[in-house]
Amino acid sequence: MNEAPTLTGLVEHYSPSGSERAAVEWLVERMRGLGFTQAFVDGAGNAVGKMGDGPRQVILLGHIDTVPGEIPVRVEAGILYGRGCVDAKGALACFVDAVAEVGARQGWQLVVIGAVDEEGDSEGARYVAGGYAPDFAIIGEPNRWERVALGYKGSAWAEVSFQRPQGHSASAEPTACEQAVETWLRVKGYAETFNQGKARAFEKVLPSLQAIESGEDEFQQWARMRLAARLPLEISPQEWYQRLAEITSPAKITPEGFPLPAWECQKNTPLVRAFLNGIRSQGGTPGFVYKTGTADLNVVAPVWNCPALVYGPGDSAYDHTPDEQISLEEYARAVRVLTESLKRL
Repeated sequence: MNEAPTLTGLVEHYSPSGSERAAVEWLVERMRGLGFTQAFVDGAGNAVGKMGDGPRQVILLGHIDTVPGEIPVRVEAGILYGRGCVDAKGALACFVDAVAEVGARQGWQLVVIGAVDEEGDSEGARYVAGGYAPDFAIIGEPNRWERVALGYKGSAWAEVSFQRPQGHSASAEPTACEQAVETWLRVKGYAETFNQGKARAFEKVLPSLQAIESGEDEFQQWARMRLAARLPLEISPQEWYQRLAEITSPAKITPEGFPLPAWECQKNTPLVRAFLNGIRSQGGTPGFVYKTGTADLNVVAPVWNCPALVYGPGDSAYDHTPDEQISLEEYARAVRVLTESLKRL
């Protein structure tokens, strides 16, 4: 299998979150072989490759981890199948191949980072956020070769728990389970009211019920829900937790994980203009997308506060699916687009 060797090599190294080391070490060696000025594993376990040593810096941040579920790697009719080929080793490999093609440029340093744990708590991105101050940032996620993403929604997770004394089954008092169900319906009702008149999903609150469980003993009964919310720019995670507490009272709210605010990139920047021209140079009609998920963009962009965008080949409809796949022709086009865009930048 020698088509798109950087991409296929990465995909052949299965790397679910928490088990990225073999893929990281392979990618570091690949970048060394492609002539990167430096290539190493950093303190968080990320794969890092640097091209050039100029004072101005472009960071190309992809992620090397995948969701679980190994898929046999194969190429059929120009389509590569395998876990991570879309989300998001396609983008990461594209970064490596394009930077190798551009080479060292006077006054610039191009930094490719294959971050760990993006599908978890983004430990890799959190580590690099405070260690760099780039002039431009490109984040790797699949949005097709002719499009750039300029916005990702925020997210916040919480456990909502209920506890009450045991009562007779004939009692009119609601059970803990009934309290949980009624509360979830109130959360949905709040979102429906908030979302009225908002045309784009990017502007809406999108709550989801991820898990529910209940139990009891001789004296107490309880119920717990795990709620996730995709948040618009208008609502920060902290504001969401406050509203959730009001909506779900008297339940106990316990935030989980690392909440992320929504982020929207500026459109009129040299970085965006370089990509528009790069896409046109390959016969594409550029488009912009705003995603309902989150990405490492949400972690690093508020810290770096520089022009940024998200780019990568592949159809995100195949993210996390059993038939994850990417067109090698599209991948090659994306490499050419990124190469041209970096040269223009």
